[in-house]
Amino acid sequence: MVKKITIVGAGNVGATVANNVAIRNLAEEVILIDIKEGLSEGKALDMWESSSIWGFHSRVKGVTNDYSATANSDIIVITAGVPRKPGMSRDDLIGTNAKIVKSVAEQAIKYSPDAVFIVVSNPLDVMTYAVYKTVTKAVNKPNSQVFGMAGTLDVARYKAFIAEALNIAPTNIQALLMGGHGDTMVPLPRYTSVGGVPLTQLMDKETIDKIVERTKFGGGEIVNLLGTSAWYAPGAAIMQVVEAVALNKREILPVCAYLNGEYGYKDIYIGVPVILGSKGIEKIIEIELNEEERAAFDQSAAHVKEVMKVLDDMNIV
Repeated sequence: MVKKITIVGAGNVGATVANNVAIRNLAEEVILIDIKEGLSEGKALDMWESSSIWGFHSRVKGVTNDYSATANSDIIVITAGVPRKPGMSRDDLIGTNAKIVKSVAEQAIKYSPDAVFIVVSNPLDVMTYAVYKTVTKAVNKPNSQVFGMAGTLDVARYKAFIAEALNIAPTNIQALLMGGHGDTMVPLPRYTSVGGVPLTQLMDKETIDKIVERTKFGGGEIVNLLGTSAWYAPGAAIMQVVEAVALNKREILPVCAYLNGEYGYKDIYIGVPVILGSKGIEKIIEIELNEEERAAFDQSAAHVKEVMKVLDDMNIV
């Protein structure tokens, strides 16, 4: 348990994260902050009133645009931003959400210079880059303390689809996924197993390929059904990442991390497996990729680089 965790954005995702973090007792105090008057206060009060039922003692508080309440946070989760609508790609959101996350990061870092920043806003890879550029202008923060939650959610979806196809418990599945958060993500069936048995021995290639494709467009599938982005699975995945940091679990999870030579790339935020602990990313794990996997990762990295350049050319951060 840490002393304080702040979640910026009290929409569906942010509120779900705050509730999950509180229920798991990951912090003495959970701050939910939003720009809409009364939204975070109301949702936080609703959560706190469930504490005796769920048996948690994390004190949940909501505030409207008052970053002084977030002072000395150990972890700051940024979910603020405009959600994706049907027909929108994550890339369409760059200009609007970059301005939002920049403003959030500037205010948050002022009060919590030592916090670990976990970015959720879309398009994820480039928004993580935007937050990193913003906070490093304020303090000399290591890139290991600024990363994005992406692969953890994508892996959860991947596991759910495999479990459905095999009619087994999703908790039996170990899986890995890399690349950008979006249509160019790179699920890795070769590194996927069920109870220690390689997935390739349990499922034919055609079925695996269908699951990989569904995973790549998993977010879009939800958007088309609901008319807005998902929040239950993202809220759970974010909580898993927060928990790894808050409890210093040193857990291996796929996140959007800054590469400085790993996998042959520099100055890029992209999804890779890492060891997460109390100080953020302790180590980036470099796995061996075959020719097909390497080509897919390179394609994904090229797309992320293009989007990062779009942001740079906007001169927002």
